Amino acid sequence: MKLHIECFPCIFRQTIMTLDRVDIPDDIKMDCMFKVSEEVRAADRDKTPAHITTFIYRKIMEYANVDPYSNVKHQYNEIAMGLMPELETLIKDSDQPLWTASRIAIAGNIIDFGLFKEFDIGAIIKRSLEPSIAVDEYLRFKEAIDRNNKILYLLDNSGEVVFDMMLIRLLTDMGKDVTAIVKGKPIINDVTMEDASQIGLQDVCNVLDNGSDAVGTILEWCSPEFRDIYNDASLIISKGQGNFETLHKDNRNILFLFQSKCDVISRWLQVEKGSMLLGSKTFESLR
Repeated sequence: MKLHIECFPCIFRQTIMTLDRVDIPDDIKMDCMFKVSEEVRAADRDKTPAHITTFIYRKIMEYANVDPYSNVKHQYNEIAMGLMPELETLIKDSDQPLWTASRIAIAGNIIDFGLFKEFDIGAIIKRSLEPSIAVDEYLRFKEAIDRNNKILYLLDNSGEVVFDMMLIRLLTDMGKDVTAIVKGKPIINDVTMEDASQIGLQDVCNVLDNGSDAVGTILEWCSPEFRDIYNDASLIISKGQGNFETLHKDNRNILFLFQSKCDVISRWLQVEKGSMLLGSKTFESLR
């Protein structure tokens, strides 16, 4: 997945959305926009959109001198935790708890403030539990989990992490040894160790950070400790579009759970924007 011409207006839109969240003078915001323009101009067009987006958010953090998403991350963790009793009942009462938990985890991927200002979580959860989704390799997903006792789970967004925690708890109840991975530093509304602590994820599974502030999982920017864990993993569950962008070419046993949120990726995957996907990196059901 390389940088596409349609990525550029999206990058500037994300920059404006993020700057709207910080209380700094307009002239400083304008200076930041010019610096972002320079980053875009210098972008390596052979890299993924996640590479340039990471540079952009680093530049915004430099000018804002504060995490623009800190408050909203905490807020949506609380909102998601408020939904837990109802969702846990759905999973417990399901004829196929793993199926239901995986669908709920995909539904949580809508909580992405890098792309959206608002979303209807309830409606997305309801849609996720419909009989079919755009890409549904659930049998491959279940078989992979049945075969592997150790699972590396790459988390994505705050708020969404609560939905992931319900799937992770089910996996641990099945006897699986799950290690969840958070970001090493704040980036957009991605999960950090602080978010994991807020929702009590450490009480459910082992939680480690990848040593990086990159969008997605850009392996060369991650810590050597994380790369060792990643390379040793027999099964990886990857949440989110950013992780798909950066890892879909990697020759690992990876299962991707996410929603296709942009036109470029949706067109490349031959699905409608907003589609829910559960499958391997090859997405064989599309080929």
